[in-house]
Order: sequence, then C-alpha cells, then structure tokens
Amino acid sequence: MRRRKPPRQVSMVEAAGLLSPRWPIAAAVVLALLIDRWLGEPSARWHPVVWMGYYLGWTGRHIAPLAPSPVWGQLGWGLTPYGESKNLKSFVLGTLAWWAGIAIILIVSCAVNSALQRLPGWAAALLLGIALKPLLAWRMLQGEVLAVEAALASSLAAGRAQLARLVSRDVSALSASEVRESAIESLAENLNDSVVAPVFWFALFGLPGAALYRFANTADAMWGYRGERGGRDWTWAGKWAARADDVLSWVPARITALLLALTAGRWPCGLMTQARRTPSPNSGWPMAAMALLLGVRLGKPGVYTLNASAREPAGVDVQRSAAAGARVVLMLAGIAALAGVLMTCGLFDSFGNRF
Repeated sequence: MRRRKPPRQVSMVEAAGLLSPRWPIAAAVVLALLIDRWLGEPSARWHPVVWMGYYLGWTGRHIAPLAPSPVWGQLGWGLTPYGESKNLKSFVLGTLAWWAGIAIILIVSCAVNSALQRLPGWAAALLLGIALKPLLAWRMLQGEVLAVEAALASSLAAGRAQLARLVSRDVSALSASEVRESAIESLAENLNDSVVAPVFWFALFGLPGAALYRFANTADAMWGYRGERGGRDWTWAGKWAARADDVLSWVPARITALLLALTAGRWPCGLMTQARRTPSPNSGWPMAAMALLLGVRLGKPGVYTLNASAREPAGVDVQRSAAAGARVVLMLAGIAALAGVLMTCGLFDSFGNRF
C-alpha cells in the first residue's frame, strides 16, 4: 500500500506570501510605474506614506526632547542640559517607536499579501500594483525638480522658494547655480529613495518589503538629524532611524548609480572616490554618478563638493538630470516586464506556479 507523504510545513515567511511565485510581483512593478506616470500621487487622505508621516510626527513630539536654549551654552554649561541619561532615554524611545511603527506596517502589509495569495495571478498583480504605487513616486519628483528651474526663470527668490519644497537645507543664501545643484542632487538621491529602493525591496519581499523601506526612509527624513530641527533635539532620538535607513539603502543606492551609468551608456570614472565625499554612506552614489555623467559640479556649501573641477550646472542640466532619471525608471519597467515574461514561461519554477 502506497504511503502518503506528510503535509509540508509552511513557514511564516511563506504564509505571509514572501516566497510566492514572482511573476505577479514583476507585473505589479510595471503596473505601479504606469499608474505613477498616468495618475501621479493619490489623495493625501488615502496615501500610506502620509499616514506614516502622521505616526512619525505624533511620536516624534514624545521621543525628542526640546532643543536646549542658547542661554545654556552662553553660561558655559555645555551643549545640552540633558546629560547622558537623557540621551539614552531619547535613543531608547526613538528605537522603540521605530520598531512599533515597523510592527504595524508589517502586520498590515503581510495581511494584504496573504489575502492576495488566494486570488488568481492576474488579480493579485493588479491589486499589488495599485498597492505598490503610493510607495514609489517618480512623476511628482520629476515635476518638482523641473518646477525649480521654471521658477528660476522667473526670479531667484521664486527658485529658492520652490527648492524649499524639496530640501531641508537653508536656501535663503543660495545662488542660482547652487539652487540648480541642490535640485539635481535631490532628484538623484530621491531617485533611489522613492523609486529604485522601494522596487528593490518589493522584488525581494513583496509588499511588506516595500512598505518597510518607505517607513524607514520616511523616519530618517523626519527624525534622522544631528542636532536641532523644529525646536527639538534629534541627535539621539533619531539615531536608530538614521542608521536603519543607511542599512536598508546601502545596496539600492549603488544599484541606482549603476542604472544611471547603464542608461547613459558609459561608466562615470571616479565614482567611488566622489561618492565617499558626502557624509552619507549612500546618497553620494547616485549624486556622484549624476554629477559625473552630466559633467557638472554638485555640492552643499561648507559640507562637500562633487566633481569639483567641472562647470556649474546650467538650466539645461536640470532637464538632463530629469531625463536621466526617466531613463532609469523606464529601464526598471523593462527589467520587470522581461522578468515577468520569463517567469510566466516557467523559467523560474522554483518559485512555484501560483501566487
């Protein structure tokens, strides 16, 4: 008598849908990029990144201490009145708040991923694409950067005001060329943060991967400061968020630089040397690649300069940077489409045959 095989144990990862067949994942990437191109961002009321921001803003008011008054420094009592115990408390609270947010994100996204497993592949791909779209944003980024150059054509003050929508640095004293440098840098850095990295983590771990990354990146944007911002001291409260984003962005940032080179058809010589000039271990890679490929100088006054021997960027270079980013997004869509076709043809059967 033939013995039946015992039922295979299903791991928690498989139950969450993280090791399911990948062709709906590939199709969802293409669909999400198409939705982004056609429709742009959803309403703030329905935007998950906006919800993340609400959570981070609310918890941030409870974890970060008020910034010390300048009077403390004038009295010679040091840079902070809090001491090591207060610093440790801020760090612990910031870390716990970060992990609490991650837990919420993973519970919701894994539940959605698991529910989509029960649907036919085409339906899962459609709904995954719709769910992924708010976690990436190229059309808005490109539009905001091009709007900086359009505003500069009106006046320097208008260009600075438009740039302030993109960057956290002080723009009040920037020249026209420095405004353009900041706009190009922002596009290069956010090409990774808002497109390549979410797609990378989505490809690896589905919706939970993309959602986790966007939360970590948003937390870094809101908490990851050295010193005072918004009247609060983030030196220790935002340290975990900053380091977590560094880890999660490490590989995607270098992939972004590689994609910029591939779409340009040439390698930016000196990329590694230039990328290391920035304080960030990651943002320097896409920014340096963009500077070298465009043949322009980029930098933050008093902090770093990339491709220092090159010329200042002109208005056309802002448009060239936007076109370079668009080529990267198009390549991502092409790679995802090709992967989806190959998976549909059964070349990756090790992932299984149903989503």
